[in-house]
Amino acid sequence: MATVTAHTLVKNEARFVWYAAMSVVEHVDKILLWDTGSTDTTREIITEIKKRYPKKVQTKFLGEIGANEFPAVRQKMLEATKTDWLFVVDGDEIWWEKSIARVRNEIDKKGGKLESLVVPTVNAVGDIYHYQEEAAGNYHLAGKVGHLALRAVSMSIPGLSSAKPHGTWGWVDSSGKMVQDRDKSKIKFINAAYLHTTFLQRAGSTEAESRVPKRSQKRKHEIGISLPRDYFYPEVFFKERPDIVPSVWEKMNTQFYLRALVETPLRKLKRRLFTRKVGY
Repeated sequence: MATVTAHTLVKNEARFVWYAAMSVVEHVDKILLWDTGSTDTTREIITEIKKRYPKKVQTKFLGEIGANEFPAVRQKMLEATKTDWLFVVDGDEIWWEKSIARVRNEIDKKGGKLESLVVPTVNAVGDIYHYQEEAAGNYHLAGKVGHLALRAVSMSIPGLSSAKPHGTWGWVDSSGKMVQDRDKSKIKFINAAYLHTTFLQRAGSTEAESRVPKRSQKRKHEIGISLPRDYFYPEVFFKERPDIVPSVWEKMNTQFYLRALVETPLRKLKRRLFTRKVGY
């Protein structure tokens, strides 16, 4: 049976970091939960997670880092990893029980023959009740195109290291080749999606959000596709949580909706006119 360490590097993720970490904690051997200068309540929430899992969760508060410092911090996380595999879980990524169990099972059974695992994502947009159209997904991984992410990496890759600034960052081997560009037979796609909330409000409250620099907020003004009323959300949303952890069930307000009405058609037109080839 393989061992797995989750890498969770966050800043101003108060709204979702609890759900992200708690959705995977029972399926990994260790979580490196590091903060890089949050100004909302992320630090307090991280500390609460540590209290729940004192032996499994390692917290570290590094202070603010720039885009060029990002790969060095990821490298330090890599050096702190003593398991067979690493598993990236950002503070806005929430897993279904079945999905994370499927990934862990694949690592345990076939991890010795694989180098990395790619999964699909469901991208929430506008609010938790809507998702982004598949046409917006242009990641090219494991022979597929769409809303995809490379999330699990074997520590056995020769010279595995962190490279490139935030935005283009990724794992590379000893020759500088990106992990996703190595032997295609060792990169496997698994149909085990997680919910990605990167385009939603990420700070934990209106007051906290006001302290987060606008340039660091990725909230996208877009009206997505409505999820069915009986949609099966990640189980962690329905479990007990501390009072400090915000609810996820906030709907987009009128101001957001009106702006999104204008921007959404423009975004869709841009997608039809331009395609981009992106790795991860």
